[in-house]
Formats: sequence, C-alpha cells, structure tokens
Amino acid sequence: MKRTLLYIFLALVFVGKAQERNYLLHTDANIKQLKNQISRNEAVRKSWDAQYKKAEKLLKKDKLKAADCQLLGLAYRMTGKPKFAEAIKAILIDYTKRDTWESKTLLSRTPKWKGGLKTSHTSFYIAIGYDCIYNYLTENERQEIAEDFVKVGITPAREDWLLPNTDFHTFDTMGHNWWSACVYMAGFSSLAIRNEIPEAQKWVDEIADTAKEWIDYSGSVLQNKPPTFDQDGGFYESINYASYGVSQYLLFRYAFQSALPEVKQVELPILDKIGDFFIQTSYYVKDDKVLSVNFGDSFINKTGNSCVTLLWHLGYTDDKYAWYIDKVSQGSDNEGMQLETPNGLLLHPVLPKLADDFVPDLPTSHLYKDMGWATLRNSWDDNATMLAVKSGFTWNHTHADAGSYILFHKGKNLIIDSGNASYLSPLYTEYYCQSEAHNVVIFNGEGQNRKDIYFGVTNQGSLHNLMEGENFKYLLANATGPYSHILSRNYRNFVWVGDVILVIDDLLAHKPGKFEWLLHYNGESTLKGGIDLTIKKDDAKVLVRPLFPETFPPGGERPHDFPEHMLLTEKMGYEDHHPEQTKPYWSISHFEETARTKFVSAIILEDEENKGKLPVIERFEGTDFLGVSITQDGKTTQVYLNLLADGRLKHRNSVIDMNGWETDAYLTILTFKEGADVTNIENIDELFIGHGSYLRRDGKALMHSHSKYTALVEDFNSGSLKVEFQGQANTTLSIHAKNAGTSVDIGQNVKSQSFDESLNMIQLKITE
Repeated sequence: MKRTLLYIFLALVFVGKAQERNYLLHTDANIKQLKNQISRNEAVRKSWDAQYKKAEKLLKKDKLKAADCQLLGLAYRMTGKPKFAEAIKAILIDYTKRDTWESKTLLSRTPKWKGGLKTSHTSFYIAIGYDCIYNYLTENERQEIAEDFVKVGITPAREDWLLPNTDFHTFDTMGHNWWSACVYMAGFSSLAIRNEIPEAQKWVDEIADTAKEWIDYSGSVLQNKPPTFDQDGGFYESINYASYGVSQYLLFRYAFQSALPEVKQVELPILDKIGDFFIQTSYYVKDDKVLSVNFGDSFINKTGNSCVTLLWHLGYTDDKYAWYIDKVSQGSDNEGMQLETPNGLLLHPVLPKLADDFVPDLPTSHLYKDMGWATLRNSWDDNATMLAVKSGFTWNHTHADAGSYILFHKGKNLIIDSGNASYLSPLYTEYYCQSEAHNVVIFNGEGQNRKDIYFGVTNQGSLHNLMEGENFKYLLANATGPYSHILSRNYRNFVWVGDVILVIDDLLAHKPGKFEWLLHYNGESTLKGGIDLTIKKDDAKVLVRPLFPETFPPGGERPHDFPEHMLLTEKMGYEDHHPEQTKPYWSISHFEETARTKFVSAIILEDEENKGKLPVIERFEGTDFLGVSITQDGKTTQVYLNLLADGRLKHRNSVIDMNGWETDAYLTILTFKEGADVTNIENIDELFIGHGSYLRRDGKALMHSHSKYTALVEDFNSGSLKVEFQGQANTTLSIHAKNAGTSVDIGQNVKSQSFDESLNMIQLKITE
C-alpha cells in the first residue's frame, strides 16, 4: 500500500514539474553559485574560462562523443547559447538511435551482457545532455529521444541487473562496483526522462530501494565473496573502486534529491562513515598532491574527492570534510569531480574558512576489521609518518597481499605496494596481483595460491588488536589463512615506539624450507658498511635493520664469510602502471632451512630532529625468548617475545621467566626512563601485554585476568592510569596501583571497581 501511494505521489510530482524543470546536477542553484564563484574566485574563473574554450572547440568537430554532453551541457546552462544545445541534441539523436552502447566483448558472452559499463557510462552522459537541454527540445523531440533512450540504455541495464524474469547478475558480479555503476546510472537516466515515460517513476523507486541491500551485502561462503562494505565505511576493493562505486550511487542519490526534493530517500547510516574512510586512508603532503593507500587496483594519487564532494552536496558538511576536499583539490579523480572538469566545476563547493591548524577530530589510527585494512600515523600534519597494513581478502581487484604493509614518511611513499597495470597486460596477473609484488613473507619461493586472484581466497587474512598510546602503537596481522597450503602460522606484529617500527614475523611451515621477506621501495636503497639497509628519496629516509634470526653481516663484511647472518638479495619487479619498466626490490633471508622461525626487523624513521641521535637499538635473548631494547628521547623500551607462546604448547600455558619478568604473554613491552633500574616495577612508565593473562615480578602482580587479553597501560606508576583493553567481554581485570585513590580511564563498561590493599591492585569487573 505504501509503495502504491508513493507511485501516485511521484506521478503527481512528475506532472506538476513538467514545465518547471528540476535539473539533476545543473540545478538553478548550482548555476547561480558557480556564476558567483567565477566573480569571486580566481581559480574557479580560470577553470570556467578553460572549460568554455574547450566547449567552443568541440563545436568545430565533425563527430562528437556522448561524454561531450558534460562540457556542452555546462556551457549551455551557463550561457543559454543555442549552438551548445544544438550540438547536444545531435549527440542525443545519434546515440539513442543506435542498437546498443555495449562493447562487442560483453555482447559475445553467454548470456549477452547488454547493460555493462559502456552502457552505464553512456547513459550518464546522455542523461546529462538530455537534462541540460530539456527546455530547448520540443515536446515531440523529448518524447522520441526518451523512448529511444529507454530501449538502448535503461532497459538493457534493468534486464541484466534487476528484472526477476531476465536478470543474471548479483551484487558481487565483476567485483562489487559494477552493480552500483550499472544500476544507479539506470536510475539516474530514469530521473532524466521522468516526465516522458510514465513507468520511470516506478523504476526510480525500485532502484532507490536496492541501495540498502547493496550496502548490506554480506558475501558468499561457497563462492568466496566478501561483504561489500566494512562496518566503518570502508570498501574492500581499493580506494580506486571505492571512489568509483560509491560515487555512482551518490550521483543517483543527489540527482534524486535535486529532481524530487519532496521525496524522502532511504536512510543509510554508512554514509556518515564513508568520508572518514577516505580521510583515514589518505596521506597528506605539504604543497603537493595527496597520496593514498594503493592496495589492490588503485593509484597512489587516487582520492575520494568525488564521493566527499557529493556527500557535501547531500548535506554531510562537517568541517573535516571541508578540510579533506581542500586537501585533495589537486588529487587524481577519474570520476570527474576535479575543478578542471565540467562536473567538478559545477559542483565545486563553497567551503568554510578553517583555522590554519585545523585537523580532523578523528583518531590518528584506524582498523577496518571487516576488510583487513589499518592505517597508523603519528599525526595529521602534512609530511607526517603513516603505516598502512592489509591482511584481508584476495579476489579480483584485491591482490594476494595478506600481511603486506606500506610506509609514508616525510612526504614520500618509501616502502611501497608495486601497484598494478593494464588488465590487458599479462604481467597484471603474473606479477602485480601476486604475493611477490608485495611486502610479504615467502616460503620456498611461494606466497599465496596464485589462483586466489581469480577464485578468491577461502580463508582470508585478518587484522587485530590495534592499540594507540601517546608514543606507542600496536597491530597484529594474521596472514595464516591465505598461506595455509604452505604455512601453519603466519603472524606479523607491528610495534611502533617513537621513531622505530618493529616488524615481528611469527612463522611455522608444514615442513622445513627457506623463509624470506620482501621489501619493495621507492628511491635509492643501499647496504653499505653496516647493518642498516637505507631507503632514501629526496630528503625522506628510513633505515631497515634485521635483528633476528640475525643482522646483516657487521661492518660491511662479505656474506660469503658470514653465512650465518641475514642475506640481502636484489630481485626485479615492475614499475607501478608501467610493466614495460623493471624495478628492483629486496629479498631478506636466512641460510637456515627450518620449519619454524621468527623474523624481527626494525624500521628507523630518520628526520632532521633525530638525524644525529638515532634511537639506540639492541638485541638480546634468553631461554625461549627474544628481546629488543630501544632507547630514544630519554626513555628505554624493552620488548620481549615469548617463544613458548607461539602455539608450540597446547595443553600447558606458555609460562616463562624473561629476565625476572614472569608471564604467559606472547608480547611484553615495558618503558622506563633512560638509565632507570629496569628490574624495579616502580620505574615502569608504560606497560603493554600482548595476548597474556598476567605479569609478575618479585612476587608482585602487575596485571592479571583469568583469560588472555591485549592491553596498554600508560602512566603506570601514577595516580591516574590510562588503560586500553581488548579481551573477553565479561572479565575481571586487576592492575597494580599505589593506593585506592588511583583512577583508571579504561573506556570499557566497568560494573564495579575495588582495591585489594594486600596486593596493591585495583580490580575491575568489566562487562559487555
């Protein structure tokens, strides 16, 4: 009944608006705003002048393309000059009289794909042209073009994607972005011809109704397909396809809002989060283009400008989005929302003036747990340091890169993803999509199953336990699933302390063999006379130092004389988007063939402030544990890795004494003031426990629970503890405290809090 009433209402709206046009994109308000900006904004004026000159040049061509409707439509709506309308009309007649807009390749498939991306894109262009010159066309011309438009553009899409008696696609056909492009451009087109085709009102409603289903698509177990969206707004296919797929829906939603402002659209809470996803996955460079996390089939300069601009016009006008739009104004955007494009100029928002020191009110690190992405940065400043990690799904536009990471530092992408190439290049499948093109662990020359790209990975990777303190960050990557044909354990821990990022690989194979880890880089990279591998581009520089099982040969000694040390081997890959050009990368390995090993390496972030006083890193070890000490800026951090906690014990707990620290934790990390007695618990400034239940020293318990957890405690010996806790939902957590007056900021639902004077511990009852 509700839908019937909606159809009646829409019909009345359509009839009432037949003479007074509510345009889709080129609204009267947008045209007026653009004219105002031209008179006040020099960049906008220059863009308009350039666009108008291009439009004039188009009129001299013998043959025009459907895409030209975007520029010609803007020129006509801005000037009202008939010559632009006539050119558009010729395009409309030419294209709508054709039998198909689809490619021969898709039409040769069984069944024929009549409503693919060529039909989608052409429909968008034709709809813009039709909408812009709507009042220039005669009633008969409008009717004839609309009917032909339905036959060649809208009906093929509806038959392939929507109609129960003909469709054969689903939400995950060709990845997850084709649905959005093909279906919502059919909806956009239906809005354009809403007055001429009575059924269009029903089509628009049906298409709008699919949005929540598309966003909520939960994946397919039997066919190895993932959900489309992460619960926090991420889109698993890549930044590139997130921008494309989401923008196609937002164009439809905005056109719907413009054409039918009286009709309430479906509520989609995820729209509150999509803009944040693009902010979190971008890296901001001073006086240069924004870079982005280019996992999968993406581009290093790809941004979410089109999506955030459209969200802005849809009412999502938080200051952080204004900040982002301003930042990405020089990015790369194939969706045509840059200022130098017709649609970007038309929709160029008037942004509020923000404070010079404005930064988004967002955490500097974020985990997209459903899709296995995380970004960690030391600040929102330009040229900061950002680490991005992926351990998630592999299929189609997502590569075989479980456990891989990239690093941005001082305005440069130094540790890189190899990127991708044209889908027509054999190297796209043979190299770019495969494990060797990424910063991952390889065993006996193998990475993930090479067929994962086509068939999808059955057991996907995952990320866990993101924690962030004032000077500390932690993340765990589980890449075991994608490597399960060769490895029983493939865990990668990231421990970021000050200017050092430790990468700890915990590896177990089904049989003895050779492990190696790969390092892809930009710029120059050398190993000269020491144990540090240098990666440098312009003034950005990091040092990479293997620590376990061994370092590189000391003092620049020859590997031949020190075979027990780590071996550095140069290999050849290919440039991002340039398969015709080779590019070197590194393999770091150990001579020993084994079934179980631990790789521990340090990435040292060099900058102007620490160049002469780099962190002092020392390795130590004992019975069943490995250790790393990091001293910098007046503090010493000790990192303990409990080898008994790596899964080798199953019916006994991984209890160990590591230099007097008694625990069952996998990772124990303690920070002290430099020079302090590191055996005295009163000197602990910061404590991290990774997957453990207790920590004790000299009979005194520092932390305790009956189940294992991951936790960070800052200001450990102060009267105000700052705790980040991830563990069992209902648990009792005890923390060492000086007295009953010690406060605990934990960010959890604490049912009760008490103090045990005999143990000097605060007991927290944590509930869901």
